[in-house]
Amino acid sequence: MGFKNFSAQSQSIVGAAVVLGLMSMVSRLIGILRDRVFASQFGAGDVLDAYYAAFRIPDFIYNLIIVGALSAGFIPVFLHLINKDRKTAWRVTNSVINILGILLLVICGLFFIFTPQLTRWLAPGFDAEKIKLTISLTRIMFLSPILLGLSGIASSILQSFKNFFIYSLTPIMYNIGIIIGAMFFVPIWGINGLAYGVILGAFLHLLLQLPTISKHGFRYQPLILWRDKHVREIGKLMIPRTLGIAINQINFLVITVIGSTLTSGSIAIFNLANNLQYFPIGIIGVSFAIAAFPAMAQAVAENRKADVISELSATIRQILFFIIPIMIIFLLLRAQIVRVVLGSGQFSWDDTILTANTLAFFSFSLFAQCLIPLLARTFYALRDTWTPFLIGLATTAANIVAAIYFKSSFGVSGLALAFSVSTIIQLALIWIFLRKKLGTIQENKIIISLYKISVAALVMAIVVQLFKAPLSGIVNMEKFWGIFTQRAIAGSVGLLVYCGILFLLKSEEMMQLNASLKRRWLRLWNVEGEVNKE
Repeated sequence: MGFKNFSAQSQSIVGAAVVLGLMSMVSRLIGILRDRVFASQFGAGDVLDAYYAAFRIPDFIYNLIIVGALSAGFIPVFLHLINKDRKTAWRVTNSVINILGILLLVICGLFFIFTPQLTRWLAPGFDAEKIKLTISLTRIMFLSPILLGLSGIASSILQSFKNFFIYSLTPIMYNIGIIIGAMFFVPIWGINGLAYGVILGAFLHLLLQLPTISKHGFRYQPLILWRDKHVREIGKLMIPRTLGIAINQINFLVITVIGSTLTSGSIAIFNLANNLQYFPIGIIGVSFAIAAFPAMAQAVAENRKADVISELSATIRQILFFIIPIMIIFLLLRAQIVRVVLGSGQFSWDDTILTANTLAFFSFSLFAQCLIPLLARTFYALRDTWTPFLIGLATTAANIVAAIYFKSSFGVSGLALAFSVSTIIQLALIWIFLRKKLGTIQENKIIISLYKISVAALVMAIVVQLFKAPLSGIVNMEKFWGIFTQRAIAGSVGLLVYCGILFLLKSEEMMQLNASLKRRWLRLWNVEGEVNKE
């Protein structure tokens, strides 16, 4: 496949979501491999507690300035400029790169100096040795927000051009770097090798995108046009989104603080369960949200409000169609999932049970976690970044209060329960306010789809339970392949039943999927027929 094929622009939300979803699946699978390596080498104990705690402050800086905030401010302005004045668009881009680079250098430098004080505040339950390890890892990782920050601008450029393929490969490269760190750097530099792997991953994340943005016309210029009206507009749009992300990151910082006061390994278990539950969120929720954002921003720019509403409603229905059966699988087969993915080496059966219980509480809010990125980006397309921030502020406060309350009864699993409760509240609020802004989200169509999906999901859950118990008596549940076989058969039969019932109920989403698969099969058949003729 040539470079032009790699750089081909996706022309539809569904097509782009498929590209992003497939690449996200590959990335998540590599992420699962990463977590399996971590769990096998270190178990749910002090080393992984320190590693995940060390991630928090550099990740806070990266998420605060880059993730979502940059795209929310940069993409709408860049799309407006690139269609009218390409020269100005690239000048503004270079200014943003240079301003952002300087800002990240200053912030990371200051945080580097005060890392010991910050770490003691972040992990008050850690002993002296654990604190020392966390400080060492954190200081090394401060290079990653700088590299990822610059890479984030490249990612926003690619999203603006609807060039999702290369962009979707970047998290794969990031995870590969981290795995290299765990497997090859740790034997050389000790536990600090984990942090060096993060730096390698961030470098590969940036390096991969440079040739493609160059093809689109980007050339570096040492410009700092901080007074430019377009640069200032990007900054203004970023402010509320940055505050919103800050609240979300403070949420995770507080969870880390609470987790450090629980039993050893609690932070590791919370993060491992969170990574597992984020697998479908990244593939479905985030992929559809990222794919829909440029199209909705373009529709808003062209004053096509009806198109925004119809695309939003259709995308919501597609997300629910895919995520609800996955919720069922995660709830009913959680122990099998955790054991197959993480159950090796130093990761004990007690670790498995705690992680599975935590995963169950996360799973209750999978639908909400998948829908929120889409609804939030609809606000950003409408150039309203304040409403999602205020809603996020309220629900984060609720999450912290709930986490403190539930930890006494459920331990680390209570932190996941608090997260799910607050996330569902967040979805309800963001839906209400978005509906007020748009007038409708075509809820009648969503309710009809949700009714059919719920009926199919209920039958699916019964079938999975019926298959799960007999299979455990046939296969060896103490071996990897036995657990994997039970999960695979029960889950697969359940999914087939789910799809069959939706087909009988003539679900619109099922019909669309069926038609899409038929078209792809016919194309493949025709291609094979032509080859055979030759």
